[in-house]
Amino acid sequence: MISPSPKQQKAIAMNPTVIDEIGSLTMQRLADLSPSELACLSRDLAEQKAKLASLDERLTSAFDLRYGARAAQRRAEMGKDTGAVRLDDNEFVVIADLPKRVKWDQEKLRHAVEIIRSSWNDDPADYVKTKLEVSESAYANWPRAVRELFLPARTVETGKPSYKIQSRGDQ
Repeated sequence: MISPSPKQQKAIAMNPTVIDEIGSLTMQRLADLSPSELACLSRDLAEQKAKLASLDERLTSAFDLRYGARAAQRRAEMGKDTGAVRLDDNEFVVIADLPKRVKWDQEKLRHAVEIIRSSWNDDPADYVKTKLEVSESAYANWPRAVRELFLPARTVETGKPSYKIQSRGDQ
């Protein structure tokens, strides 16, 4: 990557944080920066994001060390394995939340749906939601007639644009 010149570094003034620098510039001023300056800001921001993520993980681990056992005990007293509980700690109330993440075995669900449909003569749609998905790479390789059949059901949307600046030597 191209390092900015001392003059550019002084102009960008990255210390103490690139977050402050980026936040202080107008969008037009940011857009007018040289590719070298943009690359430097992008690299420094990525480094700070990584540091913040690491610090967040450490702080969460400290909370867990301090409150995890009490929170688990409180949940057990309430007869639940997950969810939010409130813990008193001097003049503070700590809300300890353990979110529930449920996963369903797709093959077993298909089997249960078939039982509901064939053995119970009931409508599985009353119990489960079905979401049909098509792999875009598979769609691209289908025969033309099949693609045309599915085309009316297909909508293409775009995501958020992203940019990366590299020096020509890093390609």
